[in-house]
Amino acid sequence: MSTCTSVARDLDEPMSGTAPTARTWLLVEQPGPWGAKALVSSHLDPVLGRALEAAAKDTGVRVVLIRRPGPHADFGTPRLRRVYAAHTVPGRVWIRSATTSDPSRLLDLDYAALGRGEPRSFETALDGRPHTGGPLALVCTNGKRDRCCALLGRPLAAELAASNADGVWEVTHLGGHRFSPTALVLPYGYAYGRAEAHALKEVLHGAQEGRIVVEGSRGCSAWERPGQAAELAVRAAVGEYGAQALTVVATQGGAPRWEVTVAHADGRHWRVVVAQGASLPPRPESCGASVLGSPSRMDVESVRELSPAGALAG
Repeated sequence: MSTCTSVARDLDEPMSGTAPTARTWLLVEQPGPWGAKALVSSHLDPVLGRALEAAAKDTGVRVVLIRRPGPHADFGTPRLRRVYAAHTVPGRVWIRSATTSDPSRLLDLDYAALGRGEPRSFETALDGRPHTGGPLALVCTNGKRDRCCALLGRPLAAELAASNADGVWEVTHLGGHRFSPTALVLPYGYAYGRAEAHALKEVLHGAQEGRIVVEGSRGCSAWERPGQAAELAVRAAVGEYGAQALTVVATQGGAPRWEVTVAHADGRHWRVVVAQGASLPPRPESCGASVLGSPSRMDVESVRELSPAGALAG
């Protein structure tokens, strides 16, 4: 049976520069079934879901629902929900966690501040505390958005959970269905596609040590798509895997061509030329698509280290 995932894999569609974008992730535990637009089609009050969407709009915060791997029987509203907030911009990375019996308290958060990397409102509104566990692995399993996410994501999440990997959750939506199973690893915010359990365990181990695994990565969610591709290209070019070593400091131009400046914590800079292309031949972008499409791709044309004077001028 042909699926959007099998076609993308057969065509070897590149994944770099396809990660979801968010500087800060807000994760809200919601067991039970999820609909395609989970914030308004789950056991979470849809009025609250719409209010959360509105509060987070244009702030750099992305709100998603999470649940533990396994069967999702309808047991009604949970008494306590786990909530996480994670900021992914290098140099200011953090995770906070809390529990709440009243999800409407999420409306007391200062979303603009969370998007800037300021956790104070999470701490005051929800009595949040620094997360003391290991990295979080969020595996997309929402079959109502695309069947590949359920068929491939749920077994991956279950296998990771059965192997006693800490911090494994199912999540409602990470985009890129055709790269299923997809996963996001926090706190550093790198997304992965075509993920396998053994590889994702290595990603989690690396994140625990402050190290990024580049193989299979779609990019860091802190950056827009050209920046994601540019940052991964610099990592590959110079062999830099420190989680917070690189930052996208400037993006010039616009589709279909950008010049992205990537800075190292040690002062080095690179200029990366990224071009937007179309993936050919046309293919289904999701299993629910009624027509074939040519999804855009981020192609890195060049990576050039700048002199100190050039870095200052750029």
